[in-house]
Amino acid sequence: MSDARNTDAEKTYDYVIVGAGVAAASAVKGIRAEDASGTIGVLGSEPAKPVYRPVLTKDLWLKDDATLEGSSLAGDLDDDDAVDLLTDTTVTAIDREAHVVRLADGSSVGYGKLLLATGAEPRVLGVDPGPRVLYYRTAADYERLRAVAAKGSHVAVVGGGYIGSEITSALIQNGIDVTLVLDLEDVQEQMFPRALAAHLTKELADRGVTIVHGSVSGGEEDDGGVRIRLDDDSHIVADAAVIGVGVLPRTGLAEAAGLEVDNGVVVDDHLRTSDPDVYAAGDVASYPDALLGRRRVEHVDHAEKSGEHAGRVMAGADAAYDYTPFFWSDILDEGYEAVGETSSRLDLVEDWKDGEIGTGVVYYLKSGQVRGVVLWNVWDSVDKAREVIKETGEQPVNDPESLRGRIPFG
Repeated sequence: MSDARNTDAEKTYDYVIVGAGVAAASAVKGIRAEDASGTIGVLGSEPAKPVYRPVLTKDLWLKDDATLEGSSLAGDLDDDDAVDLLTDTTVTAIDREAHVVRLADGSSVGYGKLLLATGAEPRVLGVDPGPRVLYYRTAADYERLRAVAAKGSHVAVVGGGYIGSEITSALIQNGIDVTLVLDLEDVQEQMFPRALAAHLTKELADRGVTIVHGSVSGGEEDDGGVRIRLDDDSHIVADAAVIGVGVLPRTGLAEAAGLEVDNGVVVDDHLRTSDPDVYAAGDVASYPDALLGRRRVEHVDHAEKSGEHAGRVMAGADAAYDYTPFFWSDILDEGYEAVGETSSRLDLVEDWKDGEIGTGVVYYLKSGQVRGVVLWNVWDSVDKAREVIKETGEQPVNDPESLRGRIPFG
């Protein structure tokens, strides 16, 4: 593609994708579904090629045949001569008028259409990251943890949310001692009903996890291990620390370029930003969900689906992104799928088989509308959950208890 606007660019592509994760890899597939030969540049700041991120806390620890190489998403990119995958490449600015992105090495890359798939970055506490202090998110983090987390070693996990609970579960199933630092009473308390969160916390404790309550005030790598300080001046000494206390969308590039940003890069129902030649997908995008209104989602299903959709639209398709994504997790012998907004601050209706936590459905409501559903050990019911969200969005329920039985246990 030649364009007078790109005259100062060392190379110009029909499509440039900033970010090289799941959304980016999916976007390449989307582009190729509509445009078989357009040139694509994928610019990733991480040194590693894209991997299917869920394996970092799941399969790579729990399946003997799982490997990082086998979890790579780079195959389609490497096999396509019209795709350049540039890792360890940091974009420092977007020049929308010139249709170029500026790189850290001083060079520039031109684009016809641009996709921001910059994802999110971990929230950082008062402990510097290092070989043994991991704000766990990347393939490199996995490799560093694997290098120090041998059977019988001791790992401190800070945070009882999605990442913290998954990696704790994975580590103890590998014979690794875990001290789990919670700033709330129970694991996943911000998401699950109190009884379920307490049940999960007890399950982890029963499997040998040491539960410590407190907030991290500091820490450092120390004599071949780590020392984590809590706000009550107590210390946890371990071989490594995994810190998972949430993420923040990487919106800096978009904001500096004058694009609309509000808890993410704001896009329309075609995943276009306020600039018609710039799109956003995945964790960084604030999009209008067809069932739930504007939201931002930090899970892989959304990264895959929105990435592919953005690629298609960039390449000429005219279709709205009308998908409401789901997410899932496995913790010890328990598992769940969930869709929508699942905050324990919403009104909750719990529907447990035989009245006991084990198999059940949790409905999350606001003003009689179901905003989210957790399917706890209930499978193949995500579409049913979406139906309930849609139906109660159109006609709120007067009696929330009437939701019991709406989704069968299977």
